[in-house]
Amino acid sequence: MKIQYDGTNYSGWQIQENASTVQQVLTDAIEQITREEINLIGSGRTDAGVHAIGQVANFIIDKNLDLFKFKHSLNSVLPSDISLVEINKVDEKFHSRFDAKRRSYIYLISKEKSPFYFRYSYFHKNDLDTNKLNDLSKSFLGEKDFTSFCKVNTGVDSKICNVFETGWRKNKNFYLFYIEANRFLYGMVRAIVGTLLRAIQSENPGKYIQKIINLKNRESAADSAPAKGLFLYKVKY
Repeated sequence: MKIQYDGTNYSGWQIQENASTVQQVLTDAIEQITREEINLIGSGRTDAGVHAIGQVANFIIDKNLDLFKFKHSLNSVLPSDISLVEINKVDEKFHSRFDAKRRSYIYLISKEKSPFYFRYSYFHKNDLDTNKLNDLSKSFLGEKDFTSFCKVNTGVDSKICNVFETGWRKNKNFYLFYIEANRFLYGMVRAIVGTLLRAIQSENPGKYIQKIINLKNRESAADSAPAKGLFLYKVKY
């Protein structure tokens, strides 16, 4: 399944006790329609308040589903902030998380304060030099230890990620940051954006970022950019 959601009202993707999550809402809706218990597996866990344009999830079910009918039935019971946009039958061995080769995120920064941008972007009052940001973002390319950009006590053994692509662009209303990697750590993209925004104010931005990467200490990096500007964009298999 390819899923889109507005993460504003959810405590992230993953099921938690005493919290509303996207995974829980989807699981409940699927079980309501199919009348079977299912284990819904997502391609990755998005943090509280983070949105998704292309989250992927899968489940195994005994009965043979009419996919066209199921899609419309599921969307009719899901809340307005979660949508199933595509569904396909796959091999029984398919795993949304472990079979993913690349994942990409986008981060939106709005140039002006607007009630229509508030839920989906971070308003940054200062002008940003996208050329300088593009140069700085190259510091993150390749296989590196991203401990400095990961929330502490995440329980992940390896903090090594391979970043394939980064880029900034702007239009009349927004700055957009794009990043693609084989995997992402908990809070990694937001920490990178926050650090880049701080770095461009320093005397030697490139040296500043490289020092943070080398320190392998989350406290050395800047505060994370707000969750509301982040979108899980695409998962590639």
